Amino acid sequence: MRLALYQPDIPQNLGAALRLCACLGVALDVIEPCGFPLTDTAMKRAALDYGDKAKVARHASFAAFRATPERQSGRLILIETDGALSFMDFAFSTGDTLVLGRESAGSPGELYEAAQASVRIPMVRGLRSLNVINAGAIVLTEALRQTGAWEKF
Repeated sequence: MRLALYQPDIPQNLGAALRLCACLGVALDVIEPCGFPLTDTAMKRAALDYGDKAKVARHASFAAFRATPERQSGRLILIETDGALSFMDFAFSTGDTLVLGRESAGSPGELYEAAQASVRIPMVRGLRSLNVINAGAIVLTEALRQTGAWEKF
């Protein structure tokens, strides 16, 4: 199981994702370019004391991300407000990568085209969206439950 951030805009969200992935033992993919300078110093600052515990892969572009060996198997599952299926009704697999779009602009067409599925979190009518990392944490928790990953802790 992996979590991927597509061109993140907000450094604090990257920090929250690093901490989430470190604590849950999930690899994090950061698909650049980011909306902020992503230097080694910035990564260390964002990760706080969890940096050495997080498994992070940086990708210069979406094409570079898709060309990695991890992408040759497993599915891309897009988490979006207009996802086709509730995340609770989706059957996750251990090789899945959960993809989160940009905070400011959502997911572009290339993410929808590349994804094998899109899931949403049911919400109260009239409300637009959750924080992107909160959404990722909710769906990741269910994916880990379904695939038996919680038994590893």
